[in-house]
Amino acid sequence: MKRVVVGLSGGVDSSVAAYLLKEQGYDVIGLFMKNWHDESVTLSDECPWIDDANDALLVANKLGIPFQVIDLSKEYKERIVEYMFDEYASGRTPNPDVLCNREIKFDVFMERALELGVDYVATGHYCRRKDNPDGSVSLLAGLDRNKDQSYFLCQLNQDQLSKALFPVGDLQKDEVRRIAKEQDLITADKKDSQGLCFIGKVSLPEFLQQQLKVMKGKVIEVPESLPVLTKFHEIPRDFDHIEELVAPIHFKEEDGIVVAEHQGAHFYTIGQRKGLAIGGRPNPSFVLEVNTTNNLIFSGQNDTHLGLNKPALKIDNESIIYANLNNEFNINKVTDVMVRIRYRQSLQKAKVLRKNDFTYVLFDELQRGITPGQFCAFYDNNDELLGSGVISV
Repeated sequence: MKRVVVGLSGGVDSSVAAYLLKEQGYDVIGLFMKNWHDESVTLSDECPWIDDANDALLVANKLGIPFQVIDLSKEYKERIVEYMFDEYASGRTPNPDVLCNREIKFDVFMERALELGVDYVATGHYCRRKDNPDGSVSLLAGLDRNKDQSYFLCQLNQDQLSKALFPVGDLQKDEVRRIAKEQDLITADKKDSQGLCFIGKVSLPEFLQQQLKVMKGKVIEVPESLPVLTKFHEIPRDFDHIEELVAPIHFKEEDGIVVAEHQGAHFYTIGQRKGLAIGGRPNPSFVLEVNTTNNLIFSGQNDTHLGLNKPALKIDNESIIYANLNNEFNINKVTDVMVRIRYRQSLQKAKVLRKNDFTYVLFDELQRGITPGQFCAFYDNNDELLGSGVISV
């Protein structure tokens, strides 16, 4: 009998994952990851970890499977929290959920699980595992398009995927809840958690202010008519001009007017709308550039602003991880792919050109809010995740 550890998070998806695996004949063990101790920044009514751990225990008892709590808070702080602080301080926008899966769930947690002598580690992610004839494994999008979480797993490598199972990836969310109700699981009607991976919903400004200081500065609104923007959008959209297309657009203080005061440039991200506290403008304002060197935020009105929309991006090849090495891009060859640069974004048509040091992505349509530090995930036309890399510019 194959043995599997299920990462029981205290939510309905992992609960049903454990139930399904037991029904399929696996010897199932439930493990809950405790990754955070500081509740001062957690919104207390939003999934505090102790309630989640109790729910996970009740589910394990209901299913009749062994249950343990393991403390990974040290590793989480070192690998995820410090990474977040460093990225925000440098004016980049991190994605802790993607990194949490790569560094915590499918690294540290998986290592602890395998020490128990199990064959696999399972989670409640909405994605699918495909076993190929050559012995390799592919990762496919979940069948529930509204819940597909393959983007959050875009940095997993072949070794990690070969030991992973995703039991709910073939199901719709309402089917998962129906199964949970039929089995009288306490998590059946529990709402989905939101916020940082395995911390819960937090007040991000308060979280960041643990290490990043408040530094008041100017929010400067720039018009679309700036020559630097109009000239940029006149550049031909082809790989002959790709370095010009991916070059960051930098604004100067004299390019616009002061419309508000911010609390520190490192607290903001490109494309951000909420939290700017800009009033009296005719249209919604969005962050166009984060300048942490001079502590300036540049904004523009409407999400169609020329400073917010670009046709291409650039990725350092050292950050690229292929889910299956059979899908590795060939050097100096243009490849047609589908791309996602944020969770829940619909797949975008693009062309990819891999050079020796960098990989370039040229989109068919302009992309809003291309953000350094975020992950760019590649897919084929058959729902398979090819791999991903960190957006550098």
